[in-house]
Amino acid sequence: MTSAPYLEDPRPDARMLPPRAAVRSDAPRMSLNGQWRFELSPTVEEAPAGFADPGFDDAGWAQLPVPAHWQLHGYGKPAYTNTRYPFPIDPPHVPTENPTGSYRRTVAVPADWAGERIVLRFEGVDSCFAVWVNGHEVGTAQGSRLPSEFDVTEVVRPGADNLVAVRVHQWSAGSYLEDQDMWWMSGIFREVSLLARPASGVEDVFVHAGYDDGAGMLRVEAPANARVLVPELGIDVAAGEEVRVEGVQPWSAEVPRLYDVAVVTPAERVELRVGFRTVRISGGLLTVNGNRVLLRGVNRHEFHPDRGRAVTEQDMLDDVLLMKRHNVNAVRTSHYPPHPRFLELCDEYGLYVVDECDLETHGFVHVGWRGNPTDDPTWGDAYEDRMRRMVERDKNHPSVIMWSLGNESWTGRNLERMYRYAKDRDPGRPVHYEHCPDGRWSDVYSRMYASQAETDLIGRREEPARGVDPVQDAARREAPFVLCEYAHAMGNGPGGLTEYQELFEAHPRCQGGFVWEWIDHGLRTRDAQGREFFGYGGDFGEELHDGNFVADGLLFPDRTPSPGLHEFAKVIEPVRIAGTPDGRLRVTNLHEVLDLGHLRFPWAVEEDGVEVESGELDVPHVAAGESVELDLPAKAGGDAETWLTVRAVLAGDEPWAPTGHEIGWGQVRLVERPRGAALPGSGAVALDRVRGVLTELAGLTVDGPRLDAWRAPTDNDRIPRDSAADAWRAIGLHRLRHRVVDVRDEDGGVVVRTRTAPAALDAGFLSTMRWVPLAGGGLLLDVSVQPEGEWPAPIPRLGLVCSLPAELDGVTWYGGGPGEAYPDTRRAARIGRFTSSVDALQTPYVMPQENGRRADVRWAELTGGGGGLRIEALPTGEGDPGTFAFTARRWTSADLDAARHPVDLVPRDRVWLTVDLAHRGIGTASCGPDVLPQHELHAAPVRLRLAMTPA
Repeated sequence: MTSAPYLEDPRPDARMLPPRAAVRSDAPRMSLNGQWRFELSPTVEEAPAGFADPGFDDAGWAQLPVPAHWQLHGYGKPAYTNTRYPFPIDPPHVPTENPTGSYRRTVAVPADWAGERIVLRFEGVDSCFAVWVNGHEVGTAQGSRLPSEFDVTEVVRPGADNLVAVRVHQWSAGSYLEDQDMWWMSGIFREVSLLARPASGVEDVFVHAGYDDGAGMLRVEAPANARVLVPELGIDVAAGEEVRVEGVQPWSAEVPRLYDVAVVTPAERVELRVGFRTVRISGGLLTVNGNRVLLRGVNRHEFHPDRGRAVTEQDMLDDVLLMKRHNVNAVRTSHYPPHPRFLELCDEYGLYVVDECDLETHGFVHVGWRGNPTDDPTWGDAYEDRMRRMVERDKNHPSVIMWSLGNESWTGRNLERMYRYAKDRDPGRPVHYEHCPDGRWSDVYSRMYASQAETDLIGRREEPARGVDPVQDAARREAPFVLCEYAHAMGNGPGGLTEYQELFEAHPRCQGGFVWEWIDHGLRTRDAQGREFFGYGGDFGEELHDGNFVADGLLFPDRTPSPGLHEFAKVIEPVRIAGTPDGRLRVTNLHEVLDLGHLRFPWAVEEDGVEVESGELDVPHVAAGESVELDLPAKAGGDAETWLTVRAVLAGDEPWAPTGHEIGWGQVRLVERPRGAALPGSGAVALDRVRGVLTELAGLTVDGPRLDAWRAPTDNDRIPRDSAADAWRAIGLHRLRHRVVDVRDEDGGVVVRTRTAPAALDAGFLSTMRWVPLAGGGLLLDVSVQPEGEWPAPIPRLGLVCSLPAELDGVTWYGGGPGEAYPDTRRAARIGRFTSSVDALQTPYVMPQENGRRADVRWAELTGGGGGLRIEALPTGEGDPGTFAFTARRWTSADLDAARHPVDLVPRDRVWLTVDLAHRGIGTASCGPDVLPQHELHAAPVRLRLAMTPA
């Protein structure tokens, strides 16, 4: 029982005004953002009585900024769950322990507002609230990420101070519809404003601006007394009149052409930025202006590490610019409508948007979907109300190319109400929904985390049937396919992006998708020692949480791009540059509408990573979807390994990036790497013959190398049920033991044979390391590894680990870089010469895990303290390119495995160098398919030759 019955009533309050478009108007508006008096109570009943009365004494209350979440200002704690409700499933009821925030703010309303209709508008309040003005209750609302308006004309006193009092509840019936894999945080987190609405104003406006056959069609729904003005096009027509406009430039994500439109009455002028574009599903394809769309998308929650979902315009702009600069062209607003300013930025800069309703009931999966409101008619009004409020607010944005009913709410009759509302009100946009098995309430076939193999079948329209209605299943099979979520970007990864993109480009039906997700939701916090880190589930004392599953983005919480974003940008680059079998260069334009006239193509030739020649390639204006073959701009000169790198960069400034910004690149090898030889010399091998490891090398104190088959598990390794990491630990790969079989002097060198194996198994690895002194100092290592016994599972790596002096802080290498790379995340690594510190080689994943591997390395040097070590790979025979991969860290893999936050990694007094003979891929098994077979690592013979000399 509650003293606030509206909390447990899912039906929308009839006092809310009908929803309408978000517009820019010259009608008076007052912001109520800023400091409000605030008091938090543990229950509704304990909230201060009479707080909405103007005479109430709030002098002892604290102040809280609006917009904000109260949990991020010291009131309660944030809590993270992925799918589980943090309260008993008992819809529509919520616990008595329901934190309730009381807000008060006095505002002076101008005297000249007298006679106007006055509206109080909230852009977003989590999760339910009631509002009073001057002691009079004016309404309640649910739907946290949706706007709500109330007519307060009768209770506002123009020319005087007026009290606005708001009571916000953490839990409500609406909480059952808002289980969206994010932090549970409460409060008035978007703007509040007071509006003076003129009697003959533009109460609502709906712009219809299509494009077909080179012409635009414009019709604007607005009050009958309104005129529609488009000065650039010479348009001045009455509202409702349709105009055909020849020669307009259409809007697309690549060319986001907008026209300024004014809707004017004698009392109000509304300004809109309109894009002419038509979205259709035609011939089984999703098209914009007749062109097939390939969605290179991301799922975006609103997030900032200090402000949570109370994002600023700068946060939103930062997201848009980063997306554009990394070749992203689409956003799914997971899983709620974003701040309205974000959609304006998408219109302006060019991003396709799937605008998703504020709906997810995923927690009901834990009770077999019993009681799920999606199929309960008593919740039908709430479902339709949420869809209406989104559609009406966002209907004028050209960037919005699809509506989405919500996320992971299973299926039921209330989805039909949402779908019908959107289709009836706005037939010009398709509707998306994923979680209904047969696709009944979706115009596209949407899936999450379908494997590459299944995606291939879907692309061929050969996938298994879904659902029981053959007619509906046939319709679904003819629909375009979109992966609304794929490639779970959690920690190190995602792997397998290249294979997905190849399918999107091979099958017209496969129209891309949205990587989960854009940003890690780590909240900035500090440990007991005052060290700053990004917290995740469990770091704030939650009794129920889902750990670091909230950190699964392409950006770190501070919006630093992760290696995963660099990889994604390379995989989806809209210009592909590659060599051809007959020795030419192919440039392919993967844009939707743009030719290549906006790009320049600088090139450089490097020998062993050192530039020896450069220039600019003359590339014609290749049309979208076409390619051209050109002669190479340079020929091979010397006998060193030589690479030609051609880059596609902006020829001029764009709103989202400056001249010279790189959007794509390709490399062609002009000269193969010569087969190097190491000249044997004389000298001793400083070897601990008991342990079979070196004690000195190139004048440095060393310990190792020893064979290692372990990596600190990635999120993709450890999270799935029956995970790879579980299998590795069961085998004992993290606790290998070594038995020196023999050490013998042979041919001027030393041969060490060692059996490396875990306890309790009879499987192991026999390694043979042949050490030969080299002329000029150093040693040649020829190592071969032979598995023994039956290995019960794939393994993460085979590598050689040794420790080096801590003074070796600088690293230079020739090979793949500049960032980390693994067998299925290596597209972004180009061949070159790179320099870093040991510390800068580390990737600071929110949850520490395997990271920092540099691949395809020919040689690497670690230097510092007046000394150094050079490691160079030598071919072992035909087909061996003579490369290795390495990591260098100030901690061990065991340290990395044990750490829960980067601050747990305390540098030791050594540097641990791991040289890989072989390594497993990354995959995306934390949510999605595991490592593909071609990137799996099975126990098999391997060999590596290394020259290890003073640097």
